[in-house]
Amino acid sequence: MSAVMEQRRPRLVLVGNGMAGVRTLEELLKLAPDKYEITVFGAEPYGNYNRILLSPVLSAEKTLDEVMLNDEQWYQDNGIRLFKGRKVVKVDRKARRVMADDGTEMGYDRLILATGSDPFIIPVPGHDLDGVVTFRDIHDVNAMLEAARTRKRAVVIGGGLLGLEAANGLLSQGMEVTVVHLMDSLMERQLDAAAAALLQQSLEQKGLRFLMAHQTEAILGDGRVQGVRFKDGSEVAADLVVMAVGIRPNTALAREMGLYCERGVLVNDTMQTYDPSIYAVGECVQHRGQTYGLVAPLWEQAKVCANHLAEYGIARYEGSLTSTKLKVTGIDLFSAGDFAGDETCDELVFKDAARGVYKKLVLKDGRIRGAVLYGDTLDGPWYFQLMRDATPVDDMRQGLLFGQAHVGDSGHGSEAERVASLPDSAEICGCNGVCKGTILKAIGEKKLFTLEEVRAHTKASASCGSCTGLVESLLASAVGGDYSEAPAKKPVCACTVHSHDELREAIPRLGLKAIPEVMQALDWKNPDGCHVCRPALNFYLLCAWPGEYVDDGRSRFINERVHANIQKDGTYSVVPRIWGGVTTPAELRAIAEVAEKFAVPTVKITGGQRIDLLGVKKEDLPAMWGDLNRAGFVSGHAYGKSLRTVKTCVGSEWCRFGTQDSTGMGIRLEQMTWGSWTPHKFKMAVSGCPRNCAEATIKDFGVVAVDSGWELHVGGNGGVKLRGTDFLCKVGTPEEVEEYCGAFMQLYREEARYLERTAPWIERVGLSHVKQRIVEDAEGRKRLHARFLASQVEAQVDPWAERAQGKEAHEFIPIKPVALKEVTP
Repeated sequence: MSAVMEQRRPRLVLVGNGMAGVRTLEELLKLAPDKYEITVFGAEPYGNYNRILLSPVLSAEKTLDEVMLNDEQWYQDNGIRLFKGRKVVKVDRKARRVMADDGTEMGYDRLILATGSDPFIIPVPGHDLDGVVTFRDIHDVNAMLEAARTRKRAVVIGGGLLGLEAANGLLSQGMEVTVVHLMDSLMERQLDAAAAALLQQSLEQKGLRFLMAHQTEAILGDGRVQGVRFKDGSEVAADLVVMAVGIRPNTALAREMGLYCERGVLVNDTMQTYDPSIYAVGECVQHRGQTYGLVAPLWEQAKVCANHLAEYGIARYEGSLTSTKLKVTGIDLFSAGDFAGDETCDELVFKDAARGVYKKLVLKDGRIRGAVLYGDTLDGPWYFQLMRDATPVDDMRQGLLFGQAHVGDSGHGSEAERVASLPDSAEICGCNGVCKGTILKAIGEKKLFTLEEVRAHTKASASCGSCTGLVESLLASAVGGDYSEAPAKKPVCACTVHSHDELREAIPRLGLKAIPEVMQALDWKNPDGCHVCRPALNFYLLCAWPGEYVDDGRSRFINERVHANIQKDGTYSVVPRIWGGVTTPAELRAIAEVAEKFAVPTVKITGGQRIDLLGVKKEDLPAMWGDLNRAGFVSGHAYGKSLRTVKTCVGSEWCRFGTQDSTGMGIRLEQMTWGSWTPHKFKMAVSGCPRNCAEATIKDFGVVAVDSGWELHVGGNGGVKLRGTDFLCKVGTPEEVEEYCGAFMQLYREEARYLERTAPWIERVGLSHVKQRIVEDAEGRKRLHARFLASQVEAQVDPWAERAQGKEAHEFIPIKPVALKEVTP
């Protein structure tokens, strides 16, 4: 008997078959698929469906099958016992047993409460008449659809999101619909008065009628609803009344079993209730005084709960700062934070009623405190990121209201217009070649709800991020009435709960000097890490302990290990460094001989003034680099998170407009910075006059010659995310240019997150901060420059390549340092 008991898996019971509870099971199955015997009790006679998509079901745009997240087969496939249509009415905590309304009983070792929320019913006379319904589940939708087939007039009480969605659905079913709202503006929790007025005007044009600032006194009728009477004595006829005035956490079962509740069931940061064997997630939960009803916080709660049920024991839920991205009856809305503000706040407002566009930003102490967007929500995620990171915005205030296109990211026209008008074949993510149809198909078939899930399944928005707004718009339209950003602290990857900033802080504080040490000290889920976290850890350790940390070649991508870019056919591209674009007949002859010797299919002049040898076989790379080394070439690092190119024009030596020797200056900078390690690729340019032929004002560090010296520019980007540079300062000598360049690169290395380009880094920390550290603090600048030069001693010897040994040695190609004086013109 004892042997049988030892083999029995612990019993896990989920009370509530809704989105948050089942999501917890999905996360648990990923971590520990065989740990528990799982039983689910659901009050509704269905599997797990997307409650957010009830509105499209009401308007006949979708069927119940199309909004089902987990059908009954899913439960069977995962060995989960499902009791559908059975409401749990009692839990005996002492005996650890749950009892359903039909008499079904089940013992548990661990229990998850996910009882969701209940719609609030206004306790007025007539609220229980036939024809009075709420808008919360499939039963309510079916009742409304039945009424629409035989009745004509509907009254929706509540001008929030649910009320408007219900009204729009009933209007599409042919009913005459009146929306009654207690307040004088719609959706007051998500919109300010100006945006609400635009929304009401648009909905009135569609045929909805509104009674604002009306308080319901009674619902009229004899057996069945016939009308609604208000406090002012007026009445409106009705064959159907929909109550959509809000929801309350469903705590009835928790209170009955003796769990401590306030507005919701109280939980700690591990989602445990006061009973350590009982967890709670979703809308029934109160955490740190807050309750949540949006998707992203509930998903995060599910992930944390599953982590502890799987006995990993390292995840914590610390609350969520949420933004809300809505599509109400086809109109895009976005709101976040405190968009009302107070007398201490500044307001930036843009309104174009003819186009149906309204934007409002609330600022306090130079940071975004809240935002409301109507009609054009493309920049909503960017504003939310600035607000969440407490990014100083004074430096970008002039163009802030007009969006990231004016201070960084590209994109014109409203998001709704851009996405709605695109065919399924339209490319959304240029970096990874992902089209609109592919994203929508993945969202629908794989039941995706968050941006991170879409990135993981499609790679859309996973690279430069410039398409994030479009991807989020597709996600919002596909998953239903709300889309909310994830909590502020985003982990580096699935191997850890820690963010980039937390890793950077912990490594020096804890004295961690190797990747295994970091993983052990910070409770890594995967003891070997993954392709996302290992390169990041390698960079942060290199930055924390320069000259001491041994750069880990295994944490470098294949391109960095072989000093060549892998191409789509499996061959490689080799780019020798040509200083400032200046070469000699001997160097050209050497490259030509190498190209002939290894039968290089294509030799191309790059946009960075270099020569690219394309189509090289992997097995030829060591010998090819040997020949190039002997001819005096080092790698151009066209593959690296490092200095890539320094573009120059011919400057004063040849050009009649040139004011300074831009070519010589470019070579000096390139010789100083080549081989450097940076959070992301780093590009520079030097132009010999303000005509800027070298395009210095779209580089990470740009130098423009003027009569009296050099103008320095930072934070530009000429790729998919087009961004002009910010002016840093003006200096007089080439030596100062080098000092400011080295200091800027070092500050970027020490503060930016791994894979963060200089443009988003500067937008995050603020140009004023960069100027203070580089321009105003002269001694600090010199120290930064000195640290940069010290790290270059080892970086320009390619430290990890020469340490390669054993079976991996063929993938590490030593690139010897070059005698720089021999290539200086």
